Amino acid sequence: MSEGPSTLRIGLLLPDVMGTYGDGGNALVLRGRARLRGLDAEIVPITLDTDVPASCDVYTLGGGEDVAQTLATRHLARHRGLHAAVDRSVPVLAVCAGLQVLGHTYTGSDGTTVEGLGLLDVTTTPRLTRAIGELLVEPTAEGLTERLTGFENHRGATTLGTDARPLGRVLHGVGNGTGDGREGMVHGSIIATYLHGPVLARNPQLADLLLSRAMGLTDPSQLSPLNLESVALLRRERLAHKPSHAPRRRWWSRLNRQA
Repeated sequence: MSEGPSTLRIGLLLPDVMGTYGDGGNALVLRGRARLRGLDAEIVPITLDTDVPASCDVYTLGGGEDVAQTLATRHLARHRGLHAAVDRSVPVLAVCAGLQVLGHTYTGSDGTTVEGLGLLDVTTTPRLTRAIGELLVEPTAEGLTERLTGFENHRGATTLGTDARPLGRVLHGVGNGTGDGREGMVHGSIIATYLHGPVLARNPQLADLLLSRAMGLTDPSQLSPLNLESVALLRRERLAHKPSHAPRRRWWSRLNRQA
């Protein structure tokens, strides 16, 4: 393995407002997999009370409800450290509402359209129905060969522009919600997805792809292998699980303010 940074700095973006469904666990997975390989790693919490540093080696951004999403957008637009990091091709993982925040615009459940950060060439509008359930994806992005699993819970229909490529093809579930069978997107150094789980706990190959890029490596195969039975067991259980999307029920309407 080539020499990486002395301490890997993992920027956990806005866990105080954008951390639903355990998405903050993605930073924990990156730190854990780095430390198991003998690399010093630390999580840098970036909250609404702090500036956004451009100095982290990788960033993660999770999901949140409409109000939290708006707060996150304003903060990241005002403190432009993430923009500077993306300009340097620092890897970023964005999940669900975090995905929408990084796009050009997103429209909330009340019909208000909000200007995003413009870091992803995507736009998001509301679906008529909520997508909720297990999601299984065949990856098409470079560097990924293993199927991706996760849990989706969103009303977003996200359309990709010409500069964004899909992360993968939906085998079961909804994904981006535009009816074209796409899930997630890759744009420059950003990987975005509607997969919760946390996604990196359920998909170690994706975690190692981000980790290798954060370390300046050209390929995840340069990382020393990890044989973790608990992780392998989780993947076997999720891949063997017969996914199903539950029917809509009236009480789900209270979830409609979540991204």
